Order: sequence, then C-alpha cells, then structure tokens
Amino acid sequence: MLVSFKQLAFLALMTGAATVDAQKTGRTTRYWDCCKGSCGWAGKASVNQPIKSCDKSDNPLANMGAKNGCESGGVAYMCSNQSPWAVDDKLAYGFAAVKLAGGTESSWCCACYKLTFTSGPAQGKQMIVQATNTGGDLGQNHFDLAMPGGGVGLYNACTNQYGAPPNGWGKQYGGISSRSECDAFPEKLKAGCYWRFDWFQNSDNPDVTFEEVTCPKLLTDKSGCIRNGQNPT
Repeated sequence: MLVSFKQLAFLALMTGAATVDAQKTGRTTRYWDCCKGSCGWAGKASVNQPIKSCDKSDNPLANMGAKNGCESGGVAYMCSNQSPWAVDDKLAYGFAAVKLAGGTESSWCCACYKLTFTSGPAQGKQMIVQATNTGGDLGQNHFDLAMPGGGVGLYNACTNQYGAPPNGWGKQYGGISSRSECDAFPEKLKAGCYWRFDWFQNSDNPDVTFEEVTCPKLLTDKSGCIRNGQNPT
C-alpha cells in the first residue's frame, strides 16, 4: 500500500507524541549521609556483588557484610568516589537513592537511569545515576541525588566519619547554602560539593523525566556493582 507524504508526516507526529507521552516523570532531592548504601548488602538484587562500602578512612572494605556506619558500632560508610561529577556542560554522572512506582528495591538496585532535568537552573541538562540506595521517606519515582553537603536527612554517619556537626553540614534537610562552605569540607568531598554549585547550578530539587539505561562503566567501576545480564558501556 502506498503511503502519502502527508500520511508519513502524520504518523511521525503521532509516534513522536506517543514517545513524549510515554516518558516517565519524577522528582529529585539531594542528600549525603555518609551511610552504607542499602544496595551494599548481599541478596538485595540479581547483581555480581553489592555496591562497595568504605571504612572510616575511605578505604574500600573487603567485608561486604560490615555493619552500617549509621548504626552504633558500625564501620561501613559511603565511599567518597560516589560523588557526582560533570562529563561535559550538559551531562553528569553520579549516584542516587531511588524509589520507583510499581517496583521493589530488587528491581532498581545497581540499575542506571538517565534523568533529564525539566525545571530550575539545570533545566535541559542530563544526568545518569546508578541506584545505590533507597529510603523509607522517598516518594514514588523519586531520585535522592547523592552530593556532599546535600543534607544528611534521616541518618547521619558524617559526624562519625568526618567530624561533621551533629546534624551534618548545613541543614539536616537541604544541607549547605553556599559554594564557599565547600572549602571547609574533607578534601575528597570537595569536588562533589562544588559540583552542586557549578554544573548543577544550585538547582533546588528539580523535576525530571527519566528512563532506564545501560550503566556506564565509569559508574560501575566506582560502585563495583553490575546487574546480571548487563554489560556496562
């Protein structure tokens, strides 16, 4: 059957509209609590190994079952290399605590998602994050972006690990408010703290559209975690 140019144009328009309509929408917040991520435990998902955790001095731990530093007597903390970084002016990589509608932790632990920011100063920029954590205080389709100085939220291991104030750096929720405050951070956390005010332009919990993507090898090399059947690129 012959299809006219007008029909092709109409089909393309309809296909494009369907693609836009099919995009998932979500929200973001920010945090850095220094705790061992919930995807750091064996059996959480179908993966090669749990995400890496670090000791108090930021050295990777061989014992994947080490107790969370957020708990009394805990020795396992979030590694500093799980901070975000800019790939270029429009793309960044990082990690996040995640909760998705219709899923469970086993379905998103160590999966990667491409976020496109749709509001705030970072609007139009994209970020690929690997899910390393979740949270009981997260809503649906919620990405809590890990960034040093972003606020400790419910839990705080930063005081134990780095000597941060009792409620973490800045406010418990939201964290610090100015770039200059990053200057006093532990050396390994400074770059991730500056990232928020430079690449991210101090965006305040922007909305996103998102889709699951194959994890970049640059992310899985840091976390150590790859979902079974996936080949990072």
